[in-house]
Amino acid sequence: MALISLEDLEGLDDDQLEDISDNPEPMDGDDRLLSHWQAVASTHQVTVPTEMTGPIHEMTRNNHQREPVPFAPISRHEKMGEVQYEERVYPAGYWACVTREEVLYEQSISMGFMKLMRFICKENSAGRFLGMTIPVISNVHLTDDGNTFKKDVETAFFLPAEFQTNPPQPSDPDIRILHREPMRVIARTFFGTTTEETVGRQISLLWEIVGVADDLCPNNYMVAAYENPGVPSRRNEIWFIRRGM
Repeated sequence: MALISLEDLEGLDDDQLEDISDNPEPMDGDDRLLSHWQAVASTHQVTVPTEMTGPIHEMTRNNHQREPVPFAPISRHEKMGEVQYEERVYPAGYWACVTREEVLYEQSISMGFMKLMRFICKENSAGRFLGMTIPVISNVHLTDDGNTFKKDVETAFFLPAEFQTNPPQPSDPDIRILHREPMRVIARTFFGTTTEETVGRQISLLWEIVGVADDLCPNNYMVAAYENPGVPSRRNEIWFIRRGM
């Protein structure tokens, strides 16, 4: 989902506002935020309902509260001065997870993240804004031929450090709070959109770089998103998971 501040909206001219909304009536800041999200979501064939207005405003207002998911660097592999991939270990901890099975991969991650947004923005047992961590992770599975995405896609975010010892519970029964063991991953950065086509291409590219590796999980990958889809050339990573710590 795109994220645009109230200050950004104030700086848009009439033509730009018409581009993000078909509503001819004057709109306040919240309405314009919702219209912008709806416009961006429509490119993924996703509808953003009006009840997302509150979470969108809350996430925008607190955009500065983005806590990096902690990790321990293991190694960095370069070729001709360019980083090919990094190896890291992410600690054990609690994740908020939701699985969707939409027609398109990008629909699944969009719908899943909207559910997580509502959880983050007060639809939780703590009754408060929890804060955001980055990256947001999507867990994707490929069929045995390695060419086709399975429909079930899990989207997850690591709970902020404040809530790791006592995780708040979600109001939405589709969201699960899971404790995961440490993960050792190979991570390669890429920029741009995260569609089934682009993610599949990045998986193939990283296999070409890494080569044969029996200790990497086949057909199970993670996509790490650091920025919102409205950001041009946004930063993402493809993660391969090492089996056995």
